[in-house]
Amino acid sequence: MPAREPSPDPRLLSLGMQIRRLREERGYSLEELAERSDLSFRGLIYIEHGQRSPSVLTLLDIAAGLDVEPGELVNHIAQEESGKSAPDGSR
Repeated sequence: MPAREPSPDPRLLSLGMQIRRLREERGYSLEELAERSDLSFRGLIYIEHGQRSPSVLTLLDIAAGLDVEPGELVNHIAQEESGKSAPDGSR
């Protein structure tokens, strides 16, 4: 029987969902965000699906491509882990 791939870390899944949410809010396709962030299309797909852990520099590139502060990509993860809601009531 082939070995199963381990499940992605929930924090990576959460990060990927946040990036996708912000991308879709701005109306960007994956191709557009990849171009705006100077990243590969395939690499961005892996990040959005929680299959790759991006470096800090890659997160900075994605944040710039989305025109958001880098913390907007990751702050919700710490809030989720501590069980706290964000000040606006979102998570």
